[in-house]
Amino acid sequence: MTDQPRPDRPTLPLSAAAPAPSLPAAVSPAPEGSGEARRRESFYEAVGGHVTFARLVDAFYDGVATDPVLKPMYPEEDLEPAKRRLTMFLEQYWGGPTAYSEERGHPRLRMRHMPFAVDFDARDRWLRHMRAAVDALGLAPMYEATLWDYLERAAHSLVNTAGR
Repeated sequence: MTDQPRPDRPTLPLSAAAPAPSLPAAVSPAPEGSGEARRRESFYEAVGGHVTFARLVDAFYDGVATDPVLKPMYPEEDLEPAKRRLTMFLEQYWGGPTAYSEERGHPRLRMRHMPFAVDFDARDRWLRHMRAAVDALGLAPMYEATLWDYLERAAHSLVNTAGR
């Protein structure tokens, strides 16, 4: 699937604090005698948990590391702190551990990105690297589409300038 950013697509307000989309309940083996035991499986669990999100973020930052527009937006010379923050954020958003909020408070994505000029070119580069990273995961179509929809909306919502 090769979704390209569409400037004509309306951008919806995005709240990083909003809960991740619900997935159909996953049936787990019922304990002896219960017969009706079910649990909700989070998106985080359904796609493989920490391993999947770490792979996504590593692949994404492989592209960022060589990008002349995006790399200067990361204050640390070493991208490891940025990788860690993005991994924690995505894991929490999709129903995994809450380490991001415990460590950094509310995500406040727009506020945290305000010091950087995020124009249409930066957004498109971010999406290009993230698209390659999502594709490398080989997720089932339903999960890939759900993840990509969120990432695309997030990228559009962070544009804060028309250009340099």
